[in-house]
Amino acid sequence: MTSTSTERIRRPVARKVAPSPRLSERAVAWGRRAPLLPALVFMVIVTQLPFVATLVISFMDWNALYPDQRAFAGLGNYTKVFSDPDLRSSVLTTIELTVVVVLISLLLGLLLALLLDRSFRGRGLVRTLLIAPFLIVPVASALVWKHALYNPEYGLFNGLLTWLWKLFGSNSPPQPDWITSMPVGAVEASLIWQWTPFMMLIILAGLQSRPLDIIEAARVDGAGTWQIFRFMTLPHLRRYLELAGLLGSIYVVQNFDAVFTITSGGLGTANLPYTIYESFYQAHDYGQASAAGVIVVIGTIVVATIALRLVSTLLREETS
Repeated sequence: MTSTSTERIRRPVARKVAPSPRLSERAVAWGRRAPLLPALVFMVIVTQLPFVATLVISFMDWNALYPDQRAFAGLGNYTKVFSDPDLRSSVLTTIELTVVVVLISLLLGLLLALLLDRSFRGRGLVRTLLIAPFLIVPVASALVWKHALYNPEYGLFNGLLTWLWKLFGSNSPPQPDWITSMPVGAVEASLIWQWTPFMMLIILAGLQSRPLDIIEAARVDGAGTWQIFRFMTLPHLRRYLELAGLLGSIYVVQNFDAVFTITSGGLGTANLPYTIYESFYQAHDYGQASAAGVIVVIGTIVVATIALRLVSTLLREETS
């Protein structure tokens, strides 16, 4: 046998190159993000681009009634926001509405949540009825309060007063004009009625997450109902109360429907969103209205950041 027959012809074997782990991780990450890109682009176009345009306009002296006098104003519009008495009054009204509505809604929501945490016949129906005000459209809710409840001629409140006065033998029942006599209170009452179910749901979720074995052990050791609520239930609900208060503040500070529908911003009820509406659509001062809008957005972002951090802390605690 010749040497050529014994020698094997060696051919180069193609080696498979393993993909880089970094490249594969990137491909997997982009594969997960790709379905979200259309929604992200849509959100940027709908929300971020208008905000950038508002931010640019807030630095301009732009009044639609004087289109030829458009110019760069710097921080002049922001100075007007903080120096104008009407705008300062609207800021104070916004703070008052937010604080009163959130605190009273938290208190009533806590009481209702404690009621619904007990087992009784018809609890499901009662829970549905209590949640109903939060499901009503805000404008419809404000219209109900303005016409069905506050109206001095055919409203429910004056009807109840007439019935009570006739029940006690009086022929001249009072017929107060609720919106005129207590304008800020009228707006606050409608908002409290609307936002109490929201607070109730969050607090009820916190109540139902309590460790029942520890509570039963405390009862066996002789702890009373008030002691259990003060030293066990209330500390457990602290995070939920803070979360409900922060989320409620984010929404209530932006409220426009109740002020516009019930009082049309009159009688000292104009909050900052309504003042922005007046500056933009009635005074046509686009620069000042944009500056006030930017301030509202910044304040909302600050509150939302605190709320998100609180939510993440709450979720970490629940997971651990």
